[in-house]
Formats: sequence, C-alpha cells, structure tokens
Amino acid sequence: MRIRVTRDVTIPDPRKLEQFRRAPELGPSVLFFSGGSALRDTSRELIRYTHNSIHLITPFDSGGSSAVIRKAFGMPAVGDIRNRLMALADQSVQGNPEIYNLFTHRLPKDGERDALRADLDAMAAGAHPLVRRIPDPMRKLIRNHFYEFLERMPEDFDLRGASIGNLVLTAGYLSNRRQLDPVIYLFSKLVQVCGVVRPTVNQDLHLAVRLADGETIVGQHRITGKESAPLASPIEDIWLTRSPDDREPVRTAIRKKVREWIGKADLICYPPGSFYSSVVANLLVDGVGRAVAANTCPKVFVPSTGADPETPGVSVAERADILCRHLRADVEAHDGDGGGTGDGEVLGYVLVDSKNGRYAGGIDRKRIEERGFTVIDGPLVTARSAPHLDGRVLSEFLLSLC
Repeated sequence: MRIRVTRDVTIPDPRKLEQFRRAPELGPSVLFFSGGSALRDTSRELIRYTHNSIHLITPFDSGGSSAVIRKAFGMPAVGDIRNRLMALADQSVQGNPEIYNLFTHRLPKDGERDALRADLDAMAAGAHPLVRRIPDPMRKLIRNHFYEFLERMPEDFDLRGASIGNLVLTAGYLSNRRQLDPVIYLFSKLVQVCGVVRPTVNQDLHLAVRLADGETIVGQHRITGKESAPLASPIEDIWLTRSPDDREPVRTAIRKKVREWIGKADLICYPPGSFYSSVVANLLVDGVGRAVAANTCPKVFVPSTGADPETPGVSVAERADILCRHLRADVEAHDGDGGGTGDGEVLGYVLVDSKNGRYAGGIDRKRIEERGFTVIDGPLVTARSAPHLDGRVLSEFLLSLC
C-alpha cells in the first residue's frame, strides 16, 4: 500500500528505502525517545537501512533485578540500555552472537546463593561455557568487568534472576567514575552497534505519578501494571524524584551532547511503548522540549496498539495532546509564553493502523486533524506481528518520512 501525505511523500518509498539499504552507513538519523522492549524488533529491522539512528533511553526502571542493582550501587537503570544495544548490534560480526547470548542470559530466579556466586566466578575465570565461546580479546575485556563487579558486589547482593549484561554494564559504570557514556561507548564498539544509544540523563532518579483520585505513586515498576496491580485511576501528572521514598519533584537538564543529538536528527519519533514510563518520562528532563522545537525535522507519534495499563481508555488524540503539553511546558518554562511555539513545532504526524490496530480509547482522527497534525493510516499491524506493530513496516514508514 502506498500513502501520500501533505509533504508529497510516498509511504513506503521504495526508491528511498533502496538507497538507504545500499549504504546504511550513510542512512538518516532517526531519533527515538524510548525505553523498554517495545522497539526491539523495529531496531533490528532499522539497521538494514541506517546505522545512524539515535536512541535516548529512560534510565528510571525500578523493578526486578534492576531494583537490586540500583539499591546496591545508587545508579541509573541499565537494563533498557543493554536491551537496545543488543538489538542494534551487528550479528554478522564474529563473536557478536556469543556476546549477545551472554548479555541476554539471566541467572536462575530460584538458584541457591552459593551456586549463583559460583556461576559468576566461573564467568570471571573464563570457565563458563557462555564466556568460553567468546573469542579474544573480547573475552578478556568482559572477564575484567566480571572481576570488577565481584570486587564491588556487596556481601548480601541478591543474584537471583540477575541479567548478566546488566552486571557487566554496572561494572563499567562503577569503574568509569559512575558515568554510563564510557561503558556504553566501549560495548557499542565491541559488538559494533549500528546506532547511538544513551540514557536521557546519567542520574539516579525515579518516576512518580499523581492519579486522578489523588493518590501518588513512586517507582516505575508500580506504574506499568506489569509487576503490580493495574492503576486504579488515570494518571494526571508525572515527575522525577530523588528516590523511591521521596515524592518531591526534582529537576534535571539534558547534557550538551544530548541536545546536539536531538538537534541533528532527521526525524524525531515518539515510539510505541508504555506511554508514561517509556515515552513521556524522557520528556520530563529540562531542555528536551526546547531542543525538539528548535529542530525543523518531521516529528512522528506512533501510539502502541492493544492495552497499555498506563493509559486505559485514553484515545490516540488524547495521548498526542499529553505529549505536546509536556514538550511545550519545557519551552514555556524558559521562554515565558513559548515564544510563539505551537504544537506543530513538537509534533507533526500521527502514525496509526485503523484497520488492524486496536487502540484503547479509539483514535479520534477528527480531533487529531483539528490540532493540525497529519494522520498517516497504514498497514502497520501484519499477520506475523499481530496484535503488535510490525517492526519492518514501521521502520520503512519512518524512513520514508525522512
């Protein structure tokens, strides 16, 4: 199916896609504000066309094994960063499949403490099968990170269900003066990641929300409805806090490098994922809204299909309004009334599949178009991907808009 939008762009555009496919190292810089695993399949498809995508990841996960690491070391969450690095890694390079298998491995959730420690010791010594299969010098580098983690690991650290990739990244963070960028850069080069992956901020912060019934909830894992009961009331506000025990809002700003990445993007995408904890969470950081508004590239919202426990009954149009409100709030906070910035400066397109996609709360196309946004309606959900969006189709649609 071919769709024409007001910029006289054919979607998908076979000529443009073939051009990107022939030289992905010269492909466009598509920037995603995301977190979680919703964009994993799309990322794997994207590297067929471009090696220049930019992924700004929320480091606020507070559940599962991430909670154990964050409590022990007082650091940002690295699980979603590790997930995206692996999705963008070039699997054709020797040693990368073996590193992927190691980084995605988890220790047993029901393992005994001594047995789990013995597994980790074996990995550090290079005796564990998952490490032994990795060729040198990559194996030696990874082993050094295991030794670093073991030296810093508290005696009472709970290894049950621990992600090995998260432990390795944690060791790199701690050995680089508590900075994530150096260890992300190192492993990006190690497994030849075809894109840029960075946290929105390099700080130990948490998410808090206020519900319509007045209740305040702190902690990302308490918001998503995956590790706890679904929210009893809609979310009315969201902000950042210092700790899971602190409800007071805290402000922090993006670094110069993040601002530059946003500024140079050829397309900015607010992608599928848990709406508040994966997408909106990125927009809470000072400077994001201003950087987005200053870039004249296309900006696209791709809402998730199916049920999102964070937005029960919230239409696509309402979600687009919420995105714009948070983005414009940053502009207005620093420029008074926003200096004339309208919603069109932070969002231009809404990409949906009205035929095969299921959107809780509906789409409300009329309201979207009344706000001045262009609705692109295409076959994003396929037989192989249903009920979710097809990663290949989505990547082709986005690249055609560049």
